[in-house]
Amino acid sequence: MDNQAFEMHGERIQSPSKGKEWPRKEERKGNWSLMKIFLVCLLACVITTAIGVLVLSLVYTSTTGIVKEVSMKDDGASSTKPDEKSVDVKFQFLNHLTKSKVFNFAGGEIQWARFRNDVNEYENDEEMEFGKSINNHRSSMTFGTLRIKSKGLRVPHWHFNANEHGYLQQGTAWIGVIGADDSTVTTYNVTAGQVIFFPRNTVHWIKNVGTEDCLFLLFFTTHEELQTLDVDDAFFSTPEDIAARALKPRGGVNFIRTFKKQVEDQAVNLPPNLDELVKSADYVQSPDHLVWQYFYNLKGSREYHFPGGIFQWARYRRNSTGLNETEKIFSESLNKHENTLTLATLRIFSNQLGQPHFHFNANEMGYVISGCGQAGVITSSGAVSSFNIGIGDVIFFPVGTQHYLKSICDEDLLLILAYSTGDQLETLRMTDYFHATADHILAQIFFKEQDEFQKFPKSKK
Repeated sequence: MDNQAFEMHGERIQSPSKGKEWPRKEERKGNWSLMKIFLVCLLACVITTAIGVLVLSLVYTSTTGIVKEVSMKDDGASSTKPDEKSVDVKFQFLNHLTKSKVFNFAGGEIQWARFRNDVNEYENDEEMEFGKSINNHRSSMTFGTLRIKSKGLRVPHWHFNANEHGYLQQGTAWIGVIGADDSTVTTYNVTAGQVIFFPRNTVHWIKNVGTEDCLFLLFFTTHEELQTLDVDDAFFSTPEDIAARALKPRGGVNFIRTFKKQVEDQAVNLPPNLDELVKSADYVQSPDHLVWQYFYNLKGSREYHFPGGIFQWARYRRNSTGLNETEKIFSESLNKHENTLTLATLRIFSNQLGQPHFHFNANEMGYVISGCGQAGVITSSGAVSSFNIGIGDVIFFPVGTQHYLKSICDEDLLLILAYSTGDQLETLRMTDYFHATADHILAQIFFKEQDEFQKFPKSKK
């Protein structure tokens, strides 16, 4: 019987040895082509899979690196990577200024406790925590120390985004302030314990006219990076022909071209050949009605005693009763300008307490001048942070945050404090709100009999 299948698939070749049939040449070729296609596809799949795994690995590594390096908050401020070592919460309220970078100049030096846009400019994680804190709380406060050598000059300059309030801790200085519109120049002398004030965008300078270093403790009304321009930088940034036409010197633009910009920053200036450059100098003081807009004799002001210490204030007061005429000028000047500060010195006697309190209308920042103490803060979440403070430390208490200060050594604790208000400071102490709460309310929340609350003595105002 004929094999129809054989006829359909064509002739087969018999193996001479075993009698087996072998595929024809064309069929072997077709089977090998299918095998090659299968191998190519398999290879392509392996290569594609490998590439995919490699890409995913690179993306993961890159993303992880970015997260580790910096994470961005909604307000645009950068923060530390989440897997970094945690920073003690106390550094939201404490800055060890003595550990910060010293900016050295020919005539002195500057140190900062401030927020920085570039996180790489912080010296350490603790400093960054403080900078982020004052920025996140919109504190309107930055602190710095300015040291000026004898005959040194903080060159004329102005701040675009902040008023400046300063306290002279040491030395003797001559101050110049150039007012707006009529360009009235006010000059005055300050000694240790006195306060200076420069409104935003007001050109001012400070010259050390004593034999010892001047040390200024400075507060600025911004939580952003301070924006400052020195007069010499403004001069050299102005085209020569424009400067010549504006200043009209003899010799015109050729004279302007004789000015040479110094290689190093002249922020605190002290030329080595100063005696050759300056033949005569006077340090006159302007009339009181001008001076007291920018000056306050804090050291000579009234002392306000409380159990455990003394306050002295450079501030605005709604009720000017008791202020002399010059003090009234300063009080009104603070209130007239926008976003000014209240300054005070606080002395807490040895081993005494500045009791827990908070401020309704101001953040508080302070610098420890002498002594040693302890600060305590209760945050809005109820968390408690207490830490020791010493000379050169900067502290910060956000508005509404209850806090206390106490002296913990044999020496008085002395601080210069600034509050972010040019209005009258509003404060509530623990004794005030505790005694102002009805006994039956206290009994209910503390689970104690009402009569027991008579054991708390009421303080006298």
